[in-house]
Amino acid sequence: MSAVVSLDALLQQRRVWKGGADITVAPAQPTGHAQLDAVLPGGGWPEAALSELLLAHPGSGELQLLWPTLARLTRSRERVVLVAPPFIPFAPAWLQAGVDLRWLVLVQASEKEALWAAEQCLRSGSCAAVLCWPQRINDRGLRRLQLAAATGESLGFACRSLREADNPSPAALRLALDAWPRQVRVLKSRGAMPAARPLALG
Repeated sequence: MSAVVSLDALLQQRRVWKGGADITVAPAQPTGHAQLDAVLPGGGWPEAALSELLLAHPGSGELQLLWPTLARLTRSRERVVLVAPPFIPFAPAWLQAGVDLRWLVLVQASEKEALWAAEQCLRSGSCAAVLCWPQRINDRGLRRLQLAAATGESLGFACRSLREADNPSPAALRLALDAWPRQVRVLKSRGAMPAARPLALG
């Protein structure tokens, strides 16, 4: 014997979640790239959240994508932390991008220590943005970074291999960067459907 239940009745009883209803878009930090901001919920990087940048290899465009945001934050005297970057930051390039180096902190750490350091910086509440380049990180590690970013109300950026694109991730935003042509693809964006086509970056 099967029971017939009215969908309207279930919705009125609040026993079924209606997708798309009552979704509020969290505030966001502008990326500095108008085309990208136009397709992201809230108009930029999700605040107090982890964003993943998936790259063909380290140094293939992540800094050019992030520099407008990092420059704005450091000019506002907000601390930005780089945890175990794959290359030594070239100060003249950062200055030319408008970053105030007085508010840029470089943390040297082994691969094993880097995840812990990034998590502590995100959780501290004293860093506006934290960038890390984890080589080997599992779902649990990503969840810890996401939770730490939410706790410390920081922008978290994990730069990872493009090979990870097919694996699920708890990050609020996932972008794939193509070095040639220079473009970005939105793979996942909490609160919105991903953009249908790649976005060219100037």
